[in-house]
Parts: sequence; structure tokens; C-alpha cells
Amino acid sequence: MIKQTLFTVVLLCTLGVFTWSVFRLRAFFKLTKPAYPIKNISARLTRTLNVAFGQRKIFRKPVIGLMHALVFWGFLVITIGSIEMVFDGLTGSDRSFAFLDRFYDVLMASGDVFAFIILIFIVLFIIRRKYMNISRFKGVEIGPKANLDAQLSLYFIGFLMLSLLAFNLGYLSNHSDHVLGVYPVSSQIIQWTGLDFGGIQESGWWIHLLLIFVFANYLPYSKHFHVFLSIPNVFLSNLDPLTKYPNLESVTKEVQLMLNPEASYDETEDVSRFGVKDIEDVTWRNYMDSLACTQCGRCTDVCPANITGKRLSPRKIFVDLRHRMNEKGSLLIKGKEDTKSLIRDYISEEEIWACTTCNACAQECPIEISHPNLIMDMRRYLVMEEASAPSGLNAMFANIENNGAPWQYSPEDRMKWAE
Repeated sequence: MIKQTLFTVVLLCTLGVFTWSVFRLRAFFKLTKPAYPIKNISARLTRTLNVAFGQRKIFRKPVIGLMHALVFWGFLVITIGSIEMVFDGLTGSDRSFAFLDRFYDVLMASGDVFAFIILIFIVLFIIRRKYMNISRFKGVEIGPKANLDAQLSLYFIGFLMLSLLAFNLGYLSNHSDHVLGVYPVSSQIIQWTGLDFGGIQESGWWIHLLLIFVFANYLPYSKHFHVFLSIPNVFLSNLDPLTKYPNLESVTKEVQLMLNPEASYDETEDVSRFGVKDIEDVTWRNYMDSLACTQCGRCTDVCPANITGKRLSPRKIFVDLRHRMNEKGSLLIKGKEDTKSLIRDYISEEEIWACTTCNACAQECPIEISHPNLIMDMRRYLVMEEASAPSGLNAMFANIENNGAPWQYSPEDRMKWAE
């Protein structure tokens, strides 16, 4: 009974802290603007099954993609076993899901095998990140703090798997006469070593669950928040073609007013800012992308601007957005302001104009983030609010205004070439 009470208190504290983090993020989301409507659920489910659960985009890099996919699928299986452990802790029972019979055997066997596989892969991931010269793990947005965050998350996952194996080893040693479930890896370890692991069952159980609770509350502040958000981010992604950019609603209204003489102008309506200057101008989708971003660098790795030495890094755009929301969002909630903005203080004009809108980054992203949409909205702000654009574009704008075409020729001279 003492164990149940203690576990219930720990669980309630965990849920309380996590709920506080969720409400904090909810307050940040309320600062953002609407995006597209969520329709066509069947198409969204199909995309989620293919891209999120099927890890389709991950396999573009076959070896590391397979390793990541196995870690992901293993997590799904092990999560079910962890839920059982939580239920056991609350009720004081043991192996509560054993009534599933054959399916339970498959579930426990899969969890035991996956725990071993994930542990091996995590060790390889740590070696790869620390000692191999992977270009996409570098960049101005990947500082010491980001590297520490990535490594800390890997250590968390590694110890989660280690503690699960310890719990399974202890369980097999303590219940050798009546085992519920199948544990191929753990039973093989006991057979090879000939050791009695009975003393580590209880500590393995506690360490595993406490690590889950701590990790769950660490994730909302980590790049590994994609553990929670990657699947919802894919499901809620924009189903329109990548090359389709939404019109600004404020501009559409202005055009409709000009084309319809009978239309009336609502003078009480607040005039919205054209494009994106700061975090209060972005949509909920932009902010969700920044939270879900895995910072894997696949987008930057294929960006032609970055490859040719430009300052643009598509990954940095969303890392900066998340940092800026953490900084200014807290101030806005308190009714305060600061003198900074997303543009220039975080993202330079050079980065914004370096984008070729080829959509290679969006095509490559494993969780369906659309980088060019946000970049285009920042361009819209620069052009429509500040009339700030590269000299070549300014010349084109002037020609369109004066001549009705991008070229520096009068409309009367347009057909002279034919003579």
C-alpha cells in the first residue's frame, strides 16, 4: 500500500507539471493567427499512416532511416508495456494486461527485443553525434546548448531501455516457475550469464517509470518534443500542393473593395499587418512546426541556397521562431513588449531573400514542415510594409507600376520588336 500511495503522489506531481507546460504552450498558441481549416480527414489519416507511422520520408537515407524507424516503432510497442506498468503501480497488481493471452506474449516479446535494439542504436547515435563529422549536425542555430539537449535526450532514451531490460531480467529471475509473457532477449541473457537478477526487478521498475515521468516533462522544452508532436504535426499538415501559397486575406478584401463599387468598408475593423514581422503575426501552424521540428537538418542539407554558401538555413528559421516565442510570448502574456522582432533580430533580410522557393526543404522534411510559407510571409512584410526589397525587385516593381510590365519599356513600344 505504501508503494501504491507513493507512486500515485509521484504520478500526480508529474501530471501537474506537464499540465502546467501544456497551458503555457496553449497561451502561446493563442497569440498566433488562424491558418487553414482542418478538412478531408481521410486524406490526413492516409498521410499520417504513410509519413508518420510508415516513416516514408525517413527512408530516403536508407541505413540511418531504418535505424530511426525501428526506434520509433519500438517506442510505440514499449509505450503499451509502460502503460501497463503505470496501471500496476496504481492498482498494486502485477502484469495487469496478461489477460490478453497470446497477444500479450507477442507484445512483451516485441518490447523486450525492441528495448535491446533501441539500446544498441542509441549507443551508435551517441557515437555518431559526438565523434563523426556530420555536416547537418552543425550550424549557427546548433550551439552548445542544442548539442547538449540532443545528447541528454539520447541518454534518457538509453537509460529507459536499460531499466526496462533490468526490470524484465528481475521479473524472470523472481518468477521462473510461472512467467507471464515471453522475453527472448532477457531469458537469453540469464541463460548466458547464469546470474540471478531478482534483486533489480523493483529498482528497474521504479527507475524506468521515474525516467518516463522526468523525460515527459523535459520534452516540452527540448528539440525532442517531436516525440509528442510529430504525429499530430503530420496529421494537421497542409494538404495543398507545396507550391501553392495562400493569399493574404487583407489584400483579398482590398481587391474586392476596388472591384465592387457597392461594397462598404468597415472602418471599425483593425487593419492587420501585411505578412510576418514577429511572433504575433505567425499562424498556429507556423508555431506548431517550430515546436515539432526535430532539428535533424535534412531541410538545410538539401537547400540549394545553403549548399551554395548563402546564409539561409531552413532549420534555423523555425529554431529562431521557437526561441522568439519563448522570449516575447511570455512578455505579451504579461501585457509587456520589447524592442526586438523576429525579422532582423533573429532572421536577417539576407536569409529571407536567399530562398529560391524550390520547396526542397518541405519535400524532405519527415514531419511535413513547410518552410517557404513562413519565408514568403516575411518577404510580404518587407515589401508591403517597409518597401524593402533587393534592388532588382524594386526596379521590377517600378516598371510594373509605370509600364504595366516588368520591363523598362513603354506600353506603346511593346510591339516594336515585331517590326
